[in-house]
Amino acid sequence: MASSIVSSIIPISSFQPKQQRFPLRASAASPATQKARFVARRKESVSVQQLQRPLIEYMSLPASQYSVLDAERIERVEQQPNGCCIKLLSCKLEGSPIVASQNDKFDAIMVNRISCETNSNDSLVQQLTSDTIIEVSIEVPFAFKAIPKPAIESAGTQVLEQILKIMLPRFMSQVC
Repeated sequence: MASSIVSSIIPISSFQPKQQRFPLRASAASPATQKARFVARRKESVSVQQLQRPLIEYMSLPASQYSVLDAERIERVEQQPNGCCIKLLSCKLEGSPIVASQNDKFDAIMVNRISCETNSNDSLVQQLTSDTIIEVSIEVPFAFKAIPKPAIESAGTQVLEQILKIMLPRFMSQVC
């Protein structure tokens, strides 16, 4: 199973948490559709020794010059003085017809706010911080409807937390 993910870099200041994450959908075909919502958040920081180019300067480079990000899938909306915000624009499952048919049964949101700060004690050391939130809303399959929704949401949230626990440090080490 493969997935296709498209991201966008936007200014941190334009990130506003939504009050209602997923709009309700009305459908005559499945009036008893139950949705489960998984949310995970993780913050990771690393100290970066400033070399020839300051970290803040690196973060304002065009996306094509980032070694770990696919420039074709990144859109920088506006320069930000101390960081950027990477948002998931779309997520599509690819594979067999059964796998592909799941695309209309889930929604995903991911926001990764990246910022840097200069350590006041040592101007040659900067702190790079990534604050990431992933939220997934899925239709609960018929086979799982007997399981209480809080149990499904707890398990799904734990999976997302483990994904962030593994992926965020890797991302940060690649950026540094």
